[in-house]
Amino acid sequence: MTQPVKFYQTGTFTVGNRLLAPEQRTVQAGIERNNSLNSGHRACQGCGEALGARYAVDAAIRATGGHLIAANATGCLEVFSTPYPETSWQLPWIHSLFGNAAAVGTGIAAALRVKGRTDVRVIAQGGDGGTTDIGLGCLSGMFERNDDVLYICYDNEAYMNTGVQRSSATPPAARTATTMAVGERPGAEFGQGKNLPLIAMAHEIAYVATATVADLHDLEDKVVKAMSLRGARYLHVLVPCPLGWGSASHDTIRLARLARETGIFPVFEAERGEVTSVSKIRHRVPVEAYLQPQKRFAHLFGPQGHTDMLARIQANADRNIRRFGLLDEGQPA
Repeated sequence: MTQPVKFYQTGTFTVGNRLLAPEQRTVQAGIERNNSLNSGHRACQGCGEALGARYAVDAAIRATGGHLIAANATGCLEVFSTPYPETSWQLPWIHSLFGNAAAVGTGIAAALRVKGRTDVRVIAQGGDGGTTDIGLGCLSGMFERNDDVLYICYDNEAYMNTGVQRSSATPPAARTATTMAVGERPGAEFGQGKNLPLIAMAHEIAYVATATVADLHDLEDKVVKAMSLRGARYLHVLVPCPLGWGSASHDTIRLARLARETGIFPVFEAERGEVTSVSKIRHRVPVEAYLQPQKRFAHLFGPQGHTDMLARIQANADRNIRRFGLLDEGQPA
């Protein structure tokens, strides 16, 4: 029995791209994909986290020959994928508490080590709340002990599942339920929060990388590279949230791309605390191009305006560009 296959045009941003050479296709383009996060989940339309998790976990499954166990923190990813008694996960998957996914992943890896199962690998997953806030201690301990776990943070920059409250990954000036767009300095405060990729680098673990859902090949490649290594590894993925960001569901990929092209979210790799490669900005754009499509920043463009706050956000992006060398020589700084 045969099944017709729908082909997609080369050069589009569709999932398939089946007319490309096999080595240029994403893992999702072939019938051998695992569909680790299967249909039936309850993510919002345009959810960047659902997209990022599916590609990241499928890439990890492919890299390990299907010998993979996942620990998952409480949060959006857990809630929309496992409404009791159902699940969309197609691999051994363990739900942890909000803040201890790294510790649970460590325990799984320790049990496998005692059993002599070097063929089975472990990933731990969490959102920015369960990673940068509640789970930071467990994660730092995992890094310090150099436990054989890949931790993936899907960063949508707030506690989206519980009502869009600020996390330590919420960007400056963003409106959330706990950083209201009122007063002279509306939105989240400048100078607060944590840069988890840099904190991970300070532990000098084997591998630290950032990625976005705008470049799925890059995301897959970094997962495959991480799974080729042993010890503690960290991957930080920017996953736009239409609900919390107040953006159109069809703009998820565009916003992730603009985050990189503005310099707001630098995409890089690091090994043992040293940056080894960066994704260069191809077409630099001002931060307004990224901020304006998001209602969480609408107060910056209102009748009164906040040009000073926009200037500070631009200065932060410019600092990222200098710090990570995101522009090729010859491009205007």
